[in-house]
Amino acid sequence: MQQGKQRVYSWGNSRRFNAYSDYFKRLFGERIQKVTLDAGFTCPNRDGTKGYGGCTYCNNDAFNPGYCQPSKSIAQQIREGMEFHRIRYRRARRFLAYFQAYTNTYARLPELQAIYDQALSVPGVEGLVIGTRPDCVDDEKLDYFARLAKDYYVILEYGIESFYNRTLDHINRGHSVEDSIVAIEKTAQKGIHTGAHLIFGLPGETREDMLRQADMISQLPLDTVKFHQLQILHKTQMAAEYKQHPERFTLFTLEDYISFIIRFMERLNPAFVIERFSGEAPPSMLVKDTWGDIRTHEVRSKLEQRMHDLDTWQGKYFRKT
Repeated sequence: MQQGKQRVYSWGNSRRFNAYSDYFKRLFGERIQKVTLDAGFTCPNRDGTKGYGGCTYCNNDAFNPGYCQPSKSIAQQIREGMEFHRIRYRRARRFLAYFQAYTNTYARLPELQAIYDQALSVPGVEGLVIGTRPDCVDDEKLDYFARLAKDYYVILEYGIESFYNRTLDHINRGHSVEDSIVAIEKTAQKGIHTGAHLIFGLPGETREDMLRQADMISQLPLDTVKFHQLQILHKTQMAAEYKQHPERFTLFTLEDYISFIIRFMERLNPAFVIERFSGEAPPSMLVKDTWGDIRTHEVRSKLEQRMHDLDTWQGKYFRKT
């Protein structure tokens, strides 16, 4: 590399990771904003189909914006969300309907069609981002999403959370690692954008356990990935577990997490677009706050600076098997 020139990575720019915002600029030629929605779904580990109580860490109130209420129609939530983002980001004019709360494919197909058709009928909505579980899709639903994907941007984001079945059992997840792999592979085969979510710091997992997941996830046919550090929230089963057995938990400090996530990214498939590195919840909802008042964009900034200082990048040590 000639002196004075920046390194250009496989995703086509000088950033040291494959960034979500750049990904959408490549696809749409401009910024596109997600509008978070709550369609009133539940989960099979809440309604008794597979269990009760949901995932032990889950409190959806921690990330639902004020306009996002299932008592409102999908169209109303979208319009209010668009207005919210237009004030916050003046250039926002194209949007994705983001179905985030609970399991957004956990219904019969006609019900899903009515919900998603309503979202896509709102002017300015370019597509769907659908958060779901790997055990709540089937061929009929995937065929429907594949048809939509011919005309709209559609992505199914699967909560993998962990690649260890012992962990999934402990957090009352109600599905297996094998379920995750099958769902991701089938979704990608249908030509649907496919994403995955992992949580770092779940009880019983060592740092090395978590790092090994970079090699595991890197072999899957994913488009995007999203990472969160474990946050123990009030009004969850995990909060009760933490109060009774704090020795089971080793929560990340901010500096520790930045060091960890860099090591993880060095092993991560460079083709994967990284949407988020960390989660954010109101401090009042946290049982234990180890990070202080820092926003996700500040975490990302610190992370990028550390990667620059170390001269490292996403996929530096990635090997396709």
